[in-house]
Amino acid sequence: MEAENFKTATTDENGSRFSEKEEREAKNGTPNPNTSVETRSDEKSDNEKSVEQSPESKLVPGESETDFPDGGLRAWLVVLGTALSSTASFGYINAWGVFQSYYEQTLLEQYSASTIAWIGSVQYMMVFLPAVVSGRLFDIGWFKVPYFAASCLLVVATILVGQCTQFWHFLLCQGFAIGLATGMIYGPTMGVIGHWFKRKRGMAMGLTAVGSSAGGTVFPIAARKLIPLVGFPWTMRILGFMLLFVLVIANLSLARRLPPKNLKGGLFNPKAFKDIPYAVYTVASVLVFFGLYTVLTYIDISAVHVGVSDDFSFYLVSLANASSALGRILAGIMVDRIGAVNYVAPMTFFAGILTYAWPFAKSEGSLIAVAIIYGIMNGTFVSSFLFPVFELGELGDVGRRTGMVLSLSAIGTLFGIPISGAISSATGGFEAVGFWAGSVIIVAVMLMLVTRHLVLKKLWGKF
Repeated sequence: MEAENFKTATTDENGSRFSEKEEREAKNGTPNPNTSVETRSDEKSDNEKSVEQSPESKLVPGESETDFPDGGLRAWLVVLGTALSSTASFGYINAWGVFQSYYEQTLLEQYSASTIAWIGSVQYMMVFLPAVVSGRLFDIGWFKVPYFAASCLLVVATILVGQCTQFWHFLLCQGFAIGLATGMIYGPTMGVIGHWFKRKRGMAMGLTAVGSSAGGTVFPIAARKLIPLVGFPWTMRILGFMLLFVLVIANLSLARRLPPKNLKGGLFNPKAFKDIPYAVYTVASVLVFFGLYTVLTYIDISAVHVGVSDDFSFYLVSLANASSALGRILAGIMVDRIGAVNYVAPMTFFAGILTYAWPFAKSEGSLIAVAIIYGIMNGTFVSSFLFPVFELGELGDVGRRTGMVLSLSAIGTLFGIPISGAISSATGGFEAVGFWAGSVIIVAVMLMLVTRHLVLKKLWGKF
């Protein structure tokens, strides 16, 4: 306060600097004859008005853009925790392809591939569906306890999967329990980044999403190699211990920074969709997930159909997950510089075009190229699609708004993969699948651009 008073007292109403003597008098609290109390009062009133009218008035009380740490040991520890959260949630879920193949050949061989696939679809759905609950709890200050409970559930459910023998066992433990746990872990961690970073938020989120890429690379390979060596039950126990190690670090390093804010509207606030840009962007997000995981789910199967060996085709998914790390890091850098939609929209458009091209890849080399390039595009969207949501409302409501987007996106993740599978079965190939999934993605990109126009009121600008 002394520094602020000093700065005010050393500038007159015309903006001219006082003499050094007057500055010393101001610093010591001596009234300056050239500046009346009434004038200073008027200046203060003007300052108060400017604060009230500034964009920062939408932030949490007591918070301004300059208050964000945007770095420092504590903030980067939060990034570490959120990255490990992504490893244990999306990274772990992305290993589903290994289990799909194993169940088809052994434990659930009496069931069709499409029936077994519902376990994976439920997993993906449950990653997104609880976000509206976890996001709301985050907004009102409940973070540590739900996060710890979800961590325990994930480890226990993973170990119990090793004891399952019936389809409904796997659907309950691996579909619903693991899916629910990963959803309660993933959802609120996106809000935590918003508490610690503003100018460098894109970079922080990009580094966070690298954890998902790491998990999507390590867990499938670990499961594939361990099952023949130690058997399925012990494989699941080892994966459970791996998750335990990761989540202990995450639980210790993650923390909220801003005070809770209980805004009106309840758990799911339909009134939020009266904001047209937010509503349009939500529809775009749902549509993307109808097509986004089609290539990642079926690229190994399509490779086998064109004569590629099973042992090699399995690694295509790991290649895609590994290359997505590059997309996530680049997105973190570019989003901060040119805006989230300005970068995510064209990259997602290229993902749609590549989805069209994927069924026509007939050799190992072309399939590797598709896996790597698509992984980069996929990583860009998954790591950055929530950024615009941060800007489409108050920061104090970020948990609920992101939670609603994620929960509604569960519709796309639940039905997108089975729809693609049904199209493949009906047509006997993947060309129509690529056309369906690619078209849905491109329509979603158009809606992203509509959102930008609604916000900026012009064709181009940083958003």
